[in-house]
Amino acid sequence: MTTEDLITKIEKAIIGCKKCRLYKNATKAVPGYGNPKAKIVFIGEAPGYNEDQQGLPFVGRAGKLLDLMLKTVRMERSDIWIGNIIKHRPPENRDPMVDEVRSCAPYLEEQLKIIKPKVIVTLGRIALEYFIKEAKISEHHGAPILHKDKIFFPLYHPAAALRNASIAGILKEDFRKLPKVVSGEIKPIELGGSKIRFVSQEQISLI
Repeated sequence: MTTEDLITKIEKAIIGCKKCRLYKNATKAVPGYGNPKAKIVFIGEAPGYNEDQQGLPFVGRAGKLLDLMLKTVRMERSDIWIGNIIKHRPPENRDPMVDEVRSCAPYLEEQLKIIKPKVIVTLGRIALEYFIKEAKISEHHGAPILHKDKIFFPLYHPAAALRNASIAGILKEDFRKLPKVVSGEIKPIELGGSKIRFVSQEQISLI
């Protein structure tokens, strides 16, 4: 199967998923969207209202800001892939619960295995701590982190930038570093003791 076929197969599984309570109140699942062969993926926390309505990630105000940021580094959505840890919107945009993350995580991890990105950009605290529990967005934003041959680039979430002008300035400056992170001009750091869990194919019941 091609990369596109594999990604489509996972998307279909996500759309029909009933592994946790979130599907009951959601309008649409949000599997993720973009270039399945992208060198860069952006991972957020969970869909919001607009994403739930359209079934696409980052299409609200935060998504529009992300698009503007991409243009500053001469990128388009067609160059990247965007997804979330959680594939259905939590009620009232609350934080995902532990069992919801546990149910949804295998889908994202399988998507990352198929896409094989060079850089994983985490958007916000929850996305960063999902991959690296010891990392703190306030300390590690804008600094690429290497762990087990994977490069993570933590950024503040665009929604936080919309609420706080100071964070908006930080996000803008950090975002400008992205091309240099991808090219290797900015070298990643390693955090001692951090662990990232990537489940095996046998643990994922998608097919």
